[in-house]
Amino acid sequence: MTTQLSAGGAEVTVDQENGCRISSLRIDGTELLRQGEKYGVFPMVPWCGRIELGQFRNGGVRHQMPVNEPPHAIHGFGRDAAWKPARADKTEAAFVYDLAEPWPYPGRVTQTFELTESSLTLGMGVETYGDSFPAQVGWHPWFRRNLGDGDDVRIGFDPRWQEERGDDHLPTGRRIDPLPGPWDDCFGMPYGVDVTLTWPGALELRITSRTEWVVVYDEQPEAVCVEPQSGPPNGLNTLPRLVTPVDPLELTTTWTWRRLDRA
Repeated sequence: MTTQLSAGGAEVTVDQENGCRISSLRIDGTELLRQGEKYGVFPMVPWCGRIELGQFRNGGVRHQMPVNEPPHAIHGFGRDAAWKPARADKTEAAFVYDLAEPWPYPGRVTQTFELTESSLTLGMGVETYGDSFPAQVGWHPWFRRNLGDGDDVRIGFDPRWQEERGDDHLPTGRRIDPLPGPWDDCFGMPYGVDVTLTWPGALELRITSRTEWVVVYDEQPEAVCVEPQSGPPNGLNTLPRLVTPVDPLELTTTWTWRRLDRA
């Protein structure tokens, strides 16, 4: 089952049965997302990126998550679950997902979608049903590197720092000056994520969020990924953000686009 949103020339398809991911984002008929069951735009929850050896602590208790990208666990469970619709109309929709085993804490995740003719705003929130626990939220979009009739996409952003990446693909804890790509790296933007993707002569898409963390991945020939998230990879261990009964975790990101004239 899927949910369709449309506004002007923008069309969004949400596949709630397959991780509540956006399976299609079309602007004036042009598909922006890499197609396939594991691609599109999927939610990362209750953590983003890798957690070291699949383990994290909450107070004095150590928890072991399934190692789905050895030797680590990656991207949480939300992308693999069926979500339940909460509301939907022509331009807006909301879905919920209840955290369950192997995640050790009960809670609920809500994801929202708001579409206009020139923008898409995504929201995600995590609330607990009981005990406090560390969590992260974010989005992992797979944008097509080439839209089929022009140059490859260009990534434009000005991060303050880059998290140094170790041989185990986890941040070492050192912040370094941003290095040239290709990247599979986390960057810090303390005044908010602001990244522009430009397909020359076709489309410009700007990704913004109040969070300061973004992962950029462009090591595959087919697609590039710009991932706003509430904390860095392995953040459940290095920068835990607790979800408490009075303080849920909430994040939004807005994508704004405009058509470009061909030279």
